Amino acid sequence: MSKSFSHAGVSKLDGEFKVRFCNDALRQKVLIKNGHTDIDILELKHPMTKVEAVEYLLSIDFDNGNAAVRSALEQSLDKRSAPVAANKQPKKTKEAKKPKKAPVKPSMEAIKAKAKPVVTAEMEDAPF
Repeated sequence: MSKSFSHAGVSKLDGEFKVRFCNDALRQKVLIKNGHTDIDILELKHPMTKVEAVEYLLSIDFDNGNAAVRSALEQSLDKRSAPVAANKQPKKTKEAKKPKKAPVKPSMEAIKAKAKPVVTAEMEDAPF
């Protein structure tokens, strides 16, 4: 299910135009507040997906001869209309985890077997 939008247009931020989509004309206030300039958002004929909206904007010559706006629209269309399978890497199948071995509680015999008596030359000469 694709999300649909009732408004679409462009705005300029840091010298670069980007396509914007929204469901309310008040989005312009938010864009202005965040430092966007050259904001041009219009109400669409009916709710459209992002691809449909960009295609519509291109069909009505929304750019008015502005090459930067046209380029932003075309880049957005290329990015969004590319086949989904080509954009995504196939997911790696997860291997089943090996069950963890339960920790073995050491027995007194096992502890004694590991312990090695340390005898030094000084100990052998002890008087007691």
